[in-house]
Amino acid sequence: MNILITGANGFVGSALCQQLVSASQPQPLDKIYAVSRLPLPLLTSSSRPPIVESVTISSLAKLASSEELLSQVDCVIHLAARVHQMEDRTSNPLSMFRSVNTEATYNLAKASAQCGVRRFIYLSSIKVNGEGHSDRRPYTEADVAQPVDPYGQSKQEAEVLLQQLSKETSLETVILRPPLVYGPQVKANFLQLIELVQKGLPLPFRLVDNARSLVFVGNLVDAIITCMTHPDAVNQTFLLSDGQDLSTPNLIRHLANALHRPCRLLPLPPNLLYLLGHLTGKTATINRLLSSLVVDSTKIQTLLHWHPPFTATEGLQATANWYLQSKSTP
Repeated sequence: MNILITGANGFVGSALCQQLVSASQPQPLDKIYAVSRLPLPLLTSSSRPPIVESVTISSLAKLASSEELLSQVDCVIHLAARVHQMEDRTSNPLSMFRSVNTEATYNLAKASAQCGVRRFIYLSSIKVNGEGHSDRRPYTEADVAQPVDPYGQSKQEAEVLLQQLSKETSLETVILRPPLVYGPQVKANFLQLIELVQKGLPLPFRLVDNARSLVFVGNLVDAIITCMTHPDAVNQTFLLSDGQDLSTPNLIRHLANALHRPCRLLPLPPNLLYLLGHLTGKTATINRLLSSLVVDSTKIQTLLHWHPPFTATEGLQATANWYLQSKSTP
């Protein structure tokens, strides 16, 4: 079995490649084509397969036209995307997101089908469902899609095209919608939160009473690997999480404990935090810290018998260990 991974040098892609070469899989892998825009160091664990071949391609359009490469592949795992940005200042963000997340995804999937690829796994986003419910009602796969920003809309449109393609061709599609993904090498807002906790700064979230689903990158990678070969994953959409929803103050407490730092939480009223977010231009960031977004991952657990191999505590500890090690390495 040969697989191709787009975005192989990204946060999820690098973790997936490492896991695939370091552990035996349900179905033996012969070769992994690790596709990225920049050359990658080859991952090796031993002289046995899977062999990892770094493939440098400037765009997804170029990849879609690479018939010789795609014809050698059994499964495409499509991770590359224009990622969500909290403060997107492009003149037409929806057009930019669509060009990469929707159109390029569809063209790659269509080319994959024409070249005989059997399965296409698409990493979508919980943002296809929406931004969460105030009453903490969990999202499920049966919910009507309600994306509220260009990123979520572009992902949802890609899902629709993939589902249609699976009806028109023999290509098996699998769609995964994770919530916020964290783990070693994490960036953006989650990394900023770790840095604030590590500094021991007082954070004004003691009175926040919310619930958010997260997924450790090791759990997401395990789910992707399960979907590579599981017969019941064909043409399905799955939501997944660590299975432990955390409030913002509890997340901070977990991080403080993992970092061996004191947890300092101040009791500022949430309404005041919303106001401060508005005044400082950080409305989106504050909304995410104060609101709830809960995922029900019953379907993937029932249908594929998949359960997250790592608890949220273990995932946060692994993330903290990586952060501390990265700061101690010259």
